[in-house]
Amino acid sequence: MYDPHTFRDRSKSRILFGICISFFFLIFGTVSLIFGDDWDRSNEDKWNTAFMETVARGEKLFHGPELGGNTVQCAMCHPNATNTHPETYPKFQKQIGKVSTLREMINWCIQNPLQGKPLAYDDPKMIALEAYIMYERRNSILVPGKH
Repeated sequence: MYDPHTFRDRSKSRILFGICISFFFLIFGTVSLIFGDDWDRSNEDKWNTAFMETVARGEKLFHGPELGGNTVQCAMCHPNATNTHPETYPKFQKQIGKVSTLREMINWCIQNPLQGKPLAYDDPKMIALEAYIMYERRNSILVPGKH
């Protein structure tokens, strides 16, 4: 049977619960602002410098012989990272036979045309190559899966 007192008690509980949740998010948000990253222009400049140094290392690797076991270089097929289309990954990559990431395709190129050894995905060389390729295509629109 319907008991109006039970309904009122549940309503009060729901209101109290909503107030507690709101209070929690208010406190959590304030703590995040106080103890979050210390962002300022000097940090941004430092981070941008680190990124551009990584891009420069990637450009050097892309145009040099270090990655391969022969004389082929990435830039021979992809001058200035053209035709790499990082903005389309992940996508089905015919050479690999599955939906692949840009890093998997970089390794495919290192192992096949360059006849080199694959890089670990967290290898600083892999990150530098990816940074260079992405930087060269920085104004492209993201279109994952596009061929």
